[in-house]
Amino acid sequence: MNSASFDLIAAVQRAYRASLQLARTRGSERNRALKAMAQALKEQQNAILEANTLDLETSREMAVPDLVLGWLKLTPERLHTAIQILQQLAEVPDPLEQITSSSHQFSHGQVYCQQVPLGVVAFVYEAFPELAAIAAGLCIKTGNSLILKGGSEASQVNTEMAQVLQTAIDEADLPRGCIESLPSDQGGSIKELVSQDRYINLVIPYGRPSLIQQVAQQSTAPILRSAMGNCYLYWSPSGSVEAARSTILDSHRSEPDPVNAIEKVLIHRNQNPSSLVMLWNSLKEKGFELRGDAELVGEFPELKLVEDVEWKQSYLNKVVAFKTVDSLEAAIAWINLHSSGHADCLVTESYQESRLFALEINSASTFINVSPRFSRNFGKNGDSVFLGMSNQKGYRRGLIGLQALTTTKNIIQGD
Repeated sequence: MNSASFDLIAAVQRAYRASLQLARTRGSERNRALKAMAQALKEQQNAILEANTLDLETSREMAVPDLVLGWLKLTPERLHTAIQILQQLAEVPDPLEQITSSSHQFSHGQVYCQQVPLGVVAFVYEAFPELAAIAAGLCIKTGNSLILKGGSEASQVNTEMAQVLQTAIDEADLPRGCIESLPSDQGGSIKELVSQDRYINLVIPYGRPSLIQQVAQQSTAPILRSAMGNCYLYWSPSGSVEAARSTILDSHRSEPDPVNAIEKVLIHRNQNPSSLVMLWNSLKEKGFELRGDAELVGEFPELKLVEDVEWKQSYLNKVVAFKTVDSLEAAIAWINLHSSGHADCLVTESYQESRLFALEINSASTFINVSPRFSRNFGKNGDSVFLGMSNQKGYRRGLIGLQALTTTKNIIQGD
């Protein structure tokens, strides 16, 4: 599509009109579309992967960072996972059929709550071509139209992916405009897109913190922030070195994006030095770069000194920074000030410590003696499919899945 002639406002309006029709469709119709999307991706797999190869070649020539190249590389396994997710979503009960009693009632009528779609969702993302299919699946399942705005590094594969999904939507007889894709080479289109609050009901940005911040500053439509990296672990003196080691390593095994990777570790000042060295040696063997605060660097000069600004920033690679604290309470206070606030961890053998940590950590999720490793597909059920994690306290918080893409309508039935 020629971006010079592309009309963004017309695309947004098409998505809006389609959302009004889509909200009235039956669950069986939307499930049929999900199955058609999965089948289309399977049939066009070679074309999609070839387009991705072209993007990778162009991005390498343009010196795109290795981090983004890793996100951009669409393997057959990653595409297959997206296809499986669409198939699983088609088997989940219709979220729009959920009806619950209201917490309040009127004397002359009955009040109940009905789950309804949001309307139009805009997904602004960089790299991660398979996320277009997953976002489309979640939106169609919940009766929402989707507008895709990918990055220029993935222009070929994003175009191919969108065309495949749109063709499947047409064949399933869902309204045109259910899935709109914006050209990636329009520099000003993000700001123009996210300011269309008359038609767009939610904007979900996904990628590096700089992209999230850009969208948050420019959007006049409601935004659901996603978060990645800068998760903290407090390693209590009562916790074993093996528990700390396995928790850190497993948190970095999310592929391709380490959403809940532990990048900062707080240790008690009385932590056993030999246990600390054992942990560091184990991490070094796995290719991690280790950093420390001034106190630790003074005692262990082989560590790289952490700059103050790093405690609030994501590394998004195999780097772990360590800091000493005087107590669990001090650890909680530090985490609440510096963590990204979506997933923080504790390794301990103390029940009292685990309770205090769970109650006082100001994060969307807390993990105690378990890895925070993120997965887009936690099981065989489509209701366990997630785009990412949100660290905000506004519209939604925590895992971004089917529930995050619906809202509640109060219905008052009089007599």
